[in-house]
This record gives sequence, C-alpha cells and structure tokens, in this order.
Amino acid sequence: MAEDKTPETVVEEVENSAASGETAPEAAPAAAAPAATTRRDRLEARREARRPAQRGQVTPEQRDAERQARRAQTAKQRRAYRAKLKERRSATRSERTAQAHAPDHGPGRPRVRQGVVTSAKGDKTITVKIDVVRRHRRYHKILRSTLKLYAHDEVNDANEGDTVRVVECRPMSRSKRWRLAEVLERAK
Repeated sequence: MAEDKTPETVVEEVENSAASGETAPEAAPAAAAPAATTRRDRLEARREARRPAQRGQVTPEQRDAERQARRAQTAKQRRAYRAKLKERRSATRSERTAQAHAPDHGPGRPRVRQGVVTSAKGDKTITVKIDVVRRHRRYHKILRSTLKLYAHDEVNDANEGDTVRVVECRPMSRSKRWRLAEVLERAK
C-alpha cells in the first residue's frame, strides 16, 4: 500500500492529520528520515527539523539571538584562523636569514651602487650614471638600461669620469638620496 502513494495522496494525508490536531511538520521529518535514501532527501529532512513548526513562532528577539550566535561562531573561527596565519608568518620570517636578501641590501642596511660621475658642476652634488645589465624574466633577452643618481659629495672630491661608489641615505633634497662613499678610480 505504501507503493501506491502518489504526491496527491500524501498531501491529503498531511492535511487530514493537520485538521485532526496533529502537527504535520513535526511528523513529516520523523517519517521522512528513515525513508530518506538520497542525499537531497536527507538534507531536506534536516532543514525541516531545524525549521520551527510555523513561521510566526520565531520572535524577532530569537532571530537576533540566533544571528548573534552565528556571528560569534564565525568571529571565533576567523580569530583562530588569523592567529594561526600570524604564527605561520612569524615562523617563516624568523627562518629567513640575511642571505635571503640581496647581498647589497637588507633591512636596515643601505644599498650601495657603483657608477661613473657624469657631472660635478653642482656644489657638493655629483651626478652618477649607473649602467644596469639584466636578463628579461620571460624572454631572456639581455636588457641594458642606465640609472642617473644624484649624490652628495661633501668635499667636492669627485670629478667627471671618476668611478665612484655611492651609498643610499636619507633624502637631502628633492632629488638627492645618495652620498659619495669613495672614489674608486680617478679619470685620466
């Protein structure tokens, strides 16, 4: 007889049980739970069990309390995730050594460049040309470019054509962020 049931007969049975005073939604999940064979049926049964018998039974205060509980749970998970992420980052940061940085620069260590003085006309300022040769990351073609730096030369020691070493420093003017470390080779 259970095999003869069509959707229409099931709806009639539920309406009859509701008319007789039984709560249909509470009875439906209990009856559907053992017969639920597919995943979809099980999900539907679980949803029905969580829902109140009638929509009007949940007060706004209860809804707000449920929402706050869900938010608190989400916030707790988020805090745990962020703490784990922070711990992981600090562990990888402490594992890194000074060699992980470029040899001429690291945290708290100024960059050092070597180049040729192209102009020493300004007072206590030299213009240094640095030729950069590098390989393109994707196409592996050799790329040549030139950097022009302005460096502070306190005693006007360097002249045009000198090979010099400059060190990064605090900004001294709008364009000067380097200072002369030493003159490596004098121009002939």
